[in-house]
Amino acid sequence: MNKTLFKSIREYKKQSMLAPILVILEVLMEVLIPLEMAKIIDVGIANGDLGYIVQRGIILVAMAMLALFFGVQAGNMAAVAAAGYAKNLRHDIFYKVQDFSFKNIDHFSTSGLVTRMTTDITNVQMAYMMSIRLLARAPIMVILSWVMTLLINVKIALLFLVVIPVLGGALMYIAKKAHPHFIKVFDEYDELNNSVQENVNAARVVKAFVREDYEVNKFHGVSKYVYTLFTKAEKIVAWNAPTMQFMMYAVVLLIAVIGGRSIVFGTMETGELTSVIVYALQILMSLNMVTFVFVMIMIAEASTDRITEVLNEVPEMQDRSDAVREVPSGDIVFDHVNFSYAGEGGNLSLKDVNLHIKSGQTVGIIGGTGSAKSTLVQMIPRLYDVTGGAVKVGGIDVRDYNLEVLRDQVSMVLQKNVLFSGSIYENIRWGDEHASDEEVRRVCKLAQADGFVTEFPNGYDTMIVQGGNNVSGGQKQRVSLARVLALSPPVLLMDEPFAALDAITREQMQLLLVTLHARIGMGIILVTHDVEEALLLGDEVCVMAPGQGIVASRRVEVPRTGDVTDRKLLRELKTILRQSMAGQGGPLLLS
Repeated sequence: MNKTLFKSIREYKKQSMLAPILVILEVLMEVLIPLEMAKIIDVGIANGDLGYIVQRGIILVAMAMLALFFGVQAGNMAAVAAAGYAKNLRHDIFYKVQDFSFKNIDHFSTSGLVTRMTTDITNVQMAYMMSIRLLARAPIMVILSWVMTLLINVKIALLFLVVIPVLGGALMYIAKKAHPHFIKVFDEYDELNNSVQENVNAARVVKAFVREDYEVNKFHGVSKYVYTLFTKAEKIVAWNAPTMQFMMYAVVLLIAVIGGRSIVFGTMETGELTSVIVYALQILMSLNMVTFVFVMIMIAEASTDRITEVLNEVPEMQDRSDAVREVPSGDIVFDHVNFSYAGEGGNLSLKDVNLHIKSGQTVGIIGGTGSAKSTLVQMIPRLYDVTGGAVKVGGIDVRDYNLEVLRDQVSMVLQKNVLFSGSIYENIRWGDEHASDEEVRRVCKLAQADGFVTEFPNGYDTMIVQGGNNVSGGQKQRVSLARVLALSPPVLLMDEPFAALDAITREQMQLLLVTLHARIGMGIILVTHDVEEALLLGDEVCVMAPGQGIVASRRVEVPRTGDVTDRKLLRELKTILRQSMAGQGGPLLLS
């Protein structure tokens, strides 16, 4: 455990403190019980005093009942504290991830984050519960039992001063050797979860190519490797038990020898020897508990490091205290923009990009695969930050805006859209949570989604399953567009929005963009592979090349007739696009 994770205890500090206090009271009762047993043997039984035996017996039962009460309450408090701690950790990780930029998210795999929020937190929860209960119990039990033994027989008490450090050193050595293996195990858990996630998400592809056997063998390989790593770790940890058993039996044997001689020479009573043996077992069992907790802590330590890695990740994008909270216009400027996914010194995906998109203008962005078209538009709502230069919206650097304000004004239909579990109403209200039913239907009609939605038996109350897998790709795309239109943003970024649509719906959506542009002056930036589509819809068309950025920009001076009439410009753009894909793109050519 570390300070970063302890911050997540919060409202469960009370239970976390009460648990060890109740454990101490439980231990106190358990330590006093052997003394009462000794008195019953040495006084009551030795003298045949039945009244004394009954009196001490009642006290003994009372102590046992108190020990039971304190133990149950301690267990309850420890369970509540640990469960609450795990709840807060999941909350903190989830909220932390919400603040991550795309670059931060790239540091962690999806399967890795899932493992951290499930398996890793469960390990920490179990270790924490055992720590505040058993680790609080063991030292107190060892100390009090040793003190009681010291009062009865000094030689036996000194014996423990030799045994405890030897046993503790052996346990620490085992823990140190096993820890690196547990770290490797949880790293492989990420790979295991990734294999499952990939297989489930691509189930249709797996079946289409009849690759079930391959996927099974791949999963078996990862699973077997996790088994091998865990076996290595557990073989080391397994030395705990024999080490503990050897020390326990050796101590009991020595106590029997020393105690027997003391009884023979009259320096020790039989009841006292019984008490000493009980204290010895209490000490050794407490140390045995410590070994069990150590195993859990070893496992949890690897999980702790992985959880802390997420919590200590510094979000690349954070709002300034004086962040701008109003976007004056939809004017967009790329000013000598450079970008590398690796940061400073990495290979540039975008190089010295200069582009001015006027408010209300429609711009088509075309280019081959890997030309960073999506990256270019993702920097406008600040999903990524520039490596060099600046991106400005309304004349203000996007890094100076409040992120929520900026993204409310610059909305995006991503290349791979995701719908969330819930009704169609709920999905569209992601754009505007206060949108009325009428407003939801209005934007659905605009996005050409109302037709298929009303055909569902439950209409807009139809439940979408996780990932939107119960609707087609085209239907998902139209609902996603309706979700964005609910915001009525001044700037709309569209990344391959028509890729999953049939020809008729595609044409309807193209006309919709023309309507949005003409009626409400919405600025639209359209990323597409289709040159004709970009030329048909755009006031300006920019061509991008891998590693260079924009290599050509042409203005379109033709009316929106539903057909490309400037065939000469179309041929020119296609030629430039072919050259850029062949690595022959030239410098930026602004017309």
